[in-house]
Amino acid sequence: MTAGLRDALDAGRFAVTAELGPPRGADPDALARKTELLRGWVDAVNVTDNQGARVRMSSLGAAVLVQRSGLAPVMQLTCRDRNRMALQSDLLAAGALGIPHVLLLTGDHPKLGDHPEAKPVFDLDGVQLTWLARTLRDGTLMSGDPLTVAPRWLIGTVENPFAPPLAHRADRLAKKVAAGAEFVQTQYVFDVPVFARWLARLRDLGVTERCAVLPGVGPIRSSRMLEFLRTAVPGVHVPSEVDARFRGVPADRVGETGLRLCAETIRELAELPGVAGVHVMAFGFEHGVPEILDRAGIAPHVTTLEGSADAR
Repeated sequence: MTAGLRDALDAGRFAVTAELGPPRGADPDALARKTELLRGWVDAVNVTDNQGARVRMSSLGAAVLVQRSGLAPVMQLTCRDRNRMALQSDLLAAGALGIPHVLLLTGDHPKLGDHPEAKPVFDLDGVQLTWLARTLRDGTLMSGDPLTVAPRWLIGTVENPFAPPLAHRADRLAKKVAAGAEFVQTQYVFDVPVFARWLARLRDLGVTERCAVLPGVGPIRSSRMLEFLRTAVPGVHVPSEVDARFRGVPADRVGETGLRLCAETIRELAELPGVAGVHVMAFGFEHGVPEILDRAGIAPHVTTLEGSADAR
């Protein structure tokens, strides 16, 4: 029995996380239906925080629902909608509710979402929020006042190995690790050689000894998705050889090609020293995650949480 990502990393096992977007509504069973598709295959599931600056159920509430379903949540928290007081309150609530992992990031600007007129907060940035989380876990508020009980979650961050300037991306993650990050999930990896060079720099800096690296992977499901990733998602790099692999493939075979590529990428990444696992991003295709992992040679395992309905 495992309590999620922390236990997988402590055991030295190749860890797997997946991403779930909370529903755009108040259906408490929506996440349970998705987590059931992933049960036994992943160590934890990310619960996003109004991803794309579009309103959804809060990440804290959704994380509690995921935990009730028997899987370990990774609660995302952004700086976009909260000042330092609200960020501390939500982090403390997550600790009190037993959320085992938090993932801290700056967040997308509201102008990119469904309320472009909303006022952004950005009182802190992602690095400062990471430092704040470590300060709370050490038993102190940002004000310096002591906490009665400190939270115990594992602290995560994000990084994009492909965003320019490439030479500084490893140094940027090193700053986040110095601030308190213990695991990192990256943007989609389609160019393994470029990722490997970034990873080598992390090893040189000693980052991989202090922070678990989980590269992001995901299946390309259609030609339209390929074009969107190539042209509309900042920091996603699709190399020419990957693009060429899909050109000329019949529309009804693109999905199969994407599954095969994703599984191959996972196998390649697993061979790189310093890679602790993978983060699978398959939005709306959660039912395909087990097949991807099976093709990559990753066997299912028990992921039930202590105290969940399945554990009783």
